[in-house]
This record gives sequence, structure tokens and C-alpha cells, in this order.
Amino acid sequence: MHKVNISLQLLPWSATKHPYDIVDKAIEVIRNSGLKYRVTPFETVMEGDYDKIMEVIRTIQEESFKAGAENLLSFIKIQAARDRDVTIEDKTGKYDNE
Repeated sequence: MHKVNISLQLLPWSATKHPYDIVDKAIEVIRNSGLKYRVTPFETVMEGDYDKIMEVIRTIQEESFKAGAENLLSFIKIQAARDRDVTIEDKTGKYDNE
């Protein structure tokens, strides 16, 4: 399979932890995964092998609960192409120098 882009918007809930602390833990998992990624204000986009990214998302959920999340909403968007890689630059590369 070709490279895909998968975005993850994680909305954690906790009575004792600020949501940003849990989101920071999720981004740390992505950073340590070796995947290419881009953090935006509302979601993080990852680029790579579909199965690898889904494994990272599973790890994010586990680590978010360990970090204090009591409930998680995870919104996932996937872009894949039949005959080519899908890259972050396809969508946003023209804006990188602005």
C-alpha cells in the first residue's frame, strides 16, 4: 500500500488533568514514532504506512488514559490513493513559506 495521510483530533476529558497536558502526551507518542507529522491547532496529520499510523493511534489512546484521561473522543480522517503516495505537501506545501 502507498503512503497515506491520517489526521487525528483527540478530545480528552479528565476531572483532574488539563486537556492540553493529555494532548501533549499524544503528540509525544507521535514524535517518538518516527512518522512524518504536522501539528495544527485542531488536529495532527501523520504520513506513512496505514498500519503503522493506526498502531500509533492505539498507543496514543493507551498513553492518554495513563496520563489521566477518563474519556476520549478520537476523530480520524484518512486520505489514501489507489496508485500513489499521499503526502502532506500535496495539500499544504504551497503554503510552507508564508
